[in-house]
Amino acid sequence: MRMKNAALIVLAGLAAVPTVWIGWSAWSLRAEISGREDAVVADARDRAASFDAAAMQSLPAPVRRYFDFVFPDGPPVDIVSVAVDMSGEFRRPLMEKFEPTTARQVASTRKPDLVFSADTPIIGPVWAVAYDIFVDGEMEMGAKLLSTLRVVDEKGTPELNRISLRRWLLESPAWPMALLPGGPVEWQPIDDRHARAVVSAYGFQAAMIATFRDDGSLAAFDAEEDGDLTTPYHGSGEHTVRSDYRLVEGVRIPMSFMIARAADGEIHPFWEGRITSIRFIRD
Repeated sequence: MRMKNAALIVLAGLAAVPTVWIGWSAWSLRAEISGREDAVVADARDRAASFDAAAMQSLPAPVRRYFDFVFPDGPPVDIVSVAVDMSGEFRRPLMEKFEPTTARQVASTRKPDLVFSADTPIIGPVWAVAYDIFVDGEMEMGAKLLSTLRVVDEKGTPELNRISLRRWLLESPAWPMALLPGGPVEWQPIDDRHARAVVSAYGFQAAMIATFRDDGSLAAFDAEEDGDLTTPYHGSGEHTVRSDYRLVEGVRIPMSFMIARAADGEIHPFWEGRITSIRFIRD
């Protein structure tokens, strides 16, 4: 009997090892991501606001209407970064099925830096943590099954860095103060409903076409070139739709979103959901 009990204790101990390892790995990965988020916030706080109020009147007409819409009390230039929590359905690259996903994104409003992380199920109880980091012009992309087994490990290349710069621009309707004149984004006129947003930083440049609604809200951002749908990552995507604007601390934020790949005239959504909470971090 004693031998049987001892054997059961040993087996229980062995079974606990993977649980402890996974738990420690999950804590370690989250701590690493949180550290990167904190660094983005700290760097943003060290940077002076660059808002150019005099340039507001020379912006394209739909962009002026957009800023009047999202900033009803005037631009809040003291917001240095934003923390956004999201929930929705995500489709992994080269797959068709959508899975429930929660995500968090911390971005600087004073330079094109962001840290994105997400938790999504894979098969049964197996989940993955994915992250996409773009700081100081260098991109990192990774994913770990059960927070332990690395299945994606992409480092920055000139093309991926440019795509990540565009990613910051595509996500920027959630932090519209970053689109104000004087910052890294320049607006070019197209017509009464459209304007081109060009972001320049770190020796790279990326552009998207903004479509505006009659009420002034930004409805969509679209890349001007097709995406490569064969890559093992979505990158920035080439198309986003924003809706359900709500007033948050004096700023109108689109709480619903859809982000998609786009090529050959077709849209392929991969991330649809809502902002569940947003926190502005000020000087």
